[in-house]
Amino acid sequence: ETTPMPALFGRAVDAHPDRTLVEFMGRKLSYQAMHAEARRFAAGLQEAGIGRGDRVGLFLPNVPIYLSAYYGAMMAGATLVNFSPLYSVDELAHQVEDSGTRLLVTVDVAQLYDTAAEVLQKSSLKTLVVGELTGMLPTLKSIGLKLFKAKAVAKPAYGDSIVRWQDMLPRNEPKRLDITPDEIALLQYTGGTTGRPKGAMLSHGNLAANAQQVNAIDPVDRDEPDIIMGALPLFHVFANTCVLNRSIVRGATIAMVPRFDAGDVLATMKRARVTGFPGVPTMFQALLDHPKVAGQDFSNLRICISGGAPLADPLRDKWEKVSGVRLVEGYGLTESSGVVSTNPYEAQRKNGTIGQVLPQTRLLLLDKEDETRLAPEGEPGELAIHGPQIMQGYWNLPEADAEVFVEHQGRKWLRTGDVAIIGEDGFVEIVDRIKDMIAVGGFKVFPSQVEDVLQQHPAIRDVLVIGVPDDYKGEVPRAYASLQPDQRAPSAEVLRDWLNARVGKHERVDEVVIRKELPVTMVGKLDRKALRQEVLG
Repeated sequence: ETTPMPALFGRAVDAHPDRTLVEFMGRKLSYQAMHAEARRFAAGLQEAGIGRGDRVGLFLPNVPIYLSAYYGAMMAGATLVNFSPLYSVDELAHQVEDSGTRLLVTVDVAQLYDTAAEVLQKSSLKTLVVGELTGMLPTLKSIGLKLFKAKAVAKPAYGDSIVRWQDMLPRNEPKRLDITPDEIALLQYTGGTTGRPKGAMLSHGNLAANAQQVNAIDPVDRDEPDIIMGALPLFHVFANTCVLNRSIVRGATIAMVPRFDAGDVLATMKRARVTGFPGVPTMFQALLDHPKVAGQDFSNLRICISGGAPLADPLRDKWEKVSGVRLVEGYGLTESSGVVSTNPYEAQRKNGTIGQVLPQTRLLLLDKEDETRLAPEGEPGELAIHGPQIMQGYWNLPEADAEVFVEHQGRKWLRTGDVAIIGEDGFVEIVDRIKDMIAVGGFKVFPSQVEDVLQQHPAIRDVLVIGVPDDYKGEVPRAYASLQPDQRAPSAEVLRDWLNARVGKHERVDEVVIRKELPVTMVGKLDRKALRQEVLG
């Protein structure tokens, strides 16, 4: 059902007020305590004159106040804007201006605070609210932080425009608003395969629907404790739905780590007895590479979910062998509030697919050359989606909306830019991105298909294929690869010949370039766009 987000949270608090909502470095915070802090922040925003439609930004790592600020801003009627804690001053300033963010919440970690304070000076941002990390940690850990990491802690210049988080929490209750499901709850900036990131407008109804859709496919008995690993960055849409909002719907506990560190994550999984772990492929790889994984007890863990980037077969197989826990692959977009489809948690799955769609979600395949027509029967087409989780549009970009939405069968569909095949059993396989296709002498080559073949060589760790200019064919594929640390490395020529013997004629690469590492995005996805820019300028 579509419902405003604060109502979703309120219901969970009424059902189990004393249950732990956040476990942070050993400190436990209940549903009731987090809800009370969110209400106080809502009242503080209202006193500061921030309400319906105003934008409140979060520039935070995974810390408990992320949750109180997120729900508190929504209770005040404001629209939230998520910013990556890795943004530079320019990136943050651009998105603050684009979104019209008036108030920004951050923490007193020097790297974040210094960036935010500079943006406050040079943008139209009015207020910076600073949470103090020591107040969020168990006592001994906070003493340790003060002693050992003094340089990492900023000394905020508190005053009119820089305010302590605690000072934004008055004792009074916020004014109650009748927020409707179609009001915009969140502006979530896309990673953007082209140009500047765009703000996807996600309504209360979009976010609530997606959290409930994800919860609906979980077959585990609700009475069993559900403890979700909060290692994905909460600013990212995948974590917003699968870690934060779905946990509230489920009545789960979030075991939060400030940022992904394989050792911290393994320790947290053990301490908090984590039962569910949504992550990106690079996280599961990093855990497998960690020396402590061998002695780890995975007996509490029931399910692991991989999203954000394609999951390679060898990685999934190795994770399942080491942990004994199923790793299921799903798919989603910023524009779909997070999740569109996933492989089943228990039933038969299909490796190499993104599974089946969530309840109430429909798919179409559009003709790759002409989105006003459907793809010919049995052929790959551009995936288009209709469902309650699909965004309202892009912030202040009507021309981008016109490009991304298409009418068919009396409904509005979101074009994904992904080329897919849908099997008779409803399993969906993504074969590539329209923008990434390489035109080799009139043939279209899907780089991901070439990557998949090279990925099967035991020496390969990561691989990206891009098109490079060629006088004769226009473009030819070239592979960039990093190697597994423990392998006797074959030469680039040997790898090239091995690959070219296994792909179609026009898919053959001109060379395999071996690199120490390949570029990744902030969420840890391999970044084809960055590689292309670096190689081709």
